[in-house]
Amino acid sequence: MKLSKLAAGAAIVSSLAVTALAHGGATGIVKERMDGMGVMKQSMKVLTPMMQGKTPYDASVIRNEAEKIGGHAGEALTKLFPEGTHGKPSEARPEIWNDWDGFAGLAEQLRAVSEGLVLAADNGMMTTDAGQGTSLMGGSMMGSGMMGSSTMMGKVPSEKELSEMPADGVFMMLSQTCSACHTRFRAE
Repeated sequence: MKLSKLAAGAAIVSSLAVTALAHGGATGIVKERMDGMGVMKQSMKVLTPMMQGKTPYDASVIRNEAEKIGGHAGEALTKLFPEGTHGKPSEARPEIWNDWDGFAGLAEQLRAVSEGLVLAADNGMMTTDAGQGTSLMGGSMMGSGMMGSSTMMGKVPSEKELSEMPADGVFMMLSQTCSACHTRFRAE
């Protein structure tokens, strides 16, 4: 009995050590935000191959993963960045607090576009004249006027507009928002 309790205790301690190492020893709110970023990263890993046509399209998976991202975006994200929580092990750059409006704007944009992806999931992917699906992520439509860089400018299409777009178009906006935030506010 004592041996199994000892083994269980050792397994728990080992698990906690692995978790701490995965986040460079982060604790408290820094660990909480790193965990949230990990959830979003995992969702992007599920969505990206689907949007590239490398895995089968599944609207329910898209909705589920987009909801996960949206749950960690907007105010849920910004509240995890109180003043003075940068520096190792955090990957947050001081620019977050120097340009709070820019950071908060991208966090809100991420929330809005992830909600748009939930709404657009049933629309499928962009199709060609022949009716064959072609992904904006890997196809010739990348960077089209429809997708453009409006999300980089902080101008997000309305909920109605997003709900009428192909899912891969909305996903591209989501991906661009993540990239813009990482470029400006994350230390590599």
